[in-house]
Amino acid sequence: MTRFLIPLICLLAACDASPPSPQPQTEERTPNSVFETQIQAVEKARAVEGQLMDAAEAQKQQMDEATQ
Repeated sequence: MTRFLIPLICLLAACDASPPSPQPQTEERTPNSVFETQIQAVEKARAVEGQLMDAAEAQKQQMDEATQ
């Protein structure tokens, strides 16, 4: 009986009834020098993608105007 009682007491002692406190949320991103070049490349690619989408839309409008 005591070999079951001791582990049960240890398990119950390890459990804490209070929930863990939430970590404060930081809004700004902390730059990491390891990934900074990759982050800059992704941001540059997004800017180029926007330019390409604008150019494609303008070309589509020109084609639509030419066919009318």
